Amino acid sequence: MSLQNLLKIGQLVEHATDKKQVGKLLVAAARSLEDARQESISLETRLTAAYGAIMQFSMLALWVNNYRPSKSAAGHHQTMIQSLVQTIELDRDQMLLLDTFRVKRNAIDYTGDGVDAGSVSACLEATESLQGCLTRWMAKNKPELLP
Repeated sequence: MSLQNLLKIGQLVEHATDKKQVGKLLVAAARSLEDARQESISLETRLTAAYGAIMQFSMLALWVNNYRPSKSAAGHHQTMIQSLVQTIELDRDQMLLLDTFRVKRNAIDYTGDGVDAGSVSACLEATESLQGCLTRWMAKNKPELLP
């Protein structure tokens, strides 16, 4: 679904951002990713931290396209991830992989499920790939917003 259609149905709202706001969230996302790399904490906490970075990078992708998720609409995490295909031209398969980590994080938070080391490793790799894709897209399309 296009960003304009998501706006029309209330999943997104318009949002103006600036270099300072983008810089703060980039720093926060990098910190979340670094936390996820810490092997001294549980696998579940590491996956949750990596997923937090996915959300922060996804939010940035919306911001630099002049949108943010609606606070009143359900499913905003799913909307943020799925919109990456439009916001930063993320490969559809990569987006689907990121969405599997949304489901895993939900299972950790809401059912107490555990997670294996392979899933954490895959999540870290996917998060780092998203970070690179976002940074490259911004350098090409929105360099004025990069700190």
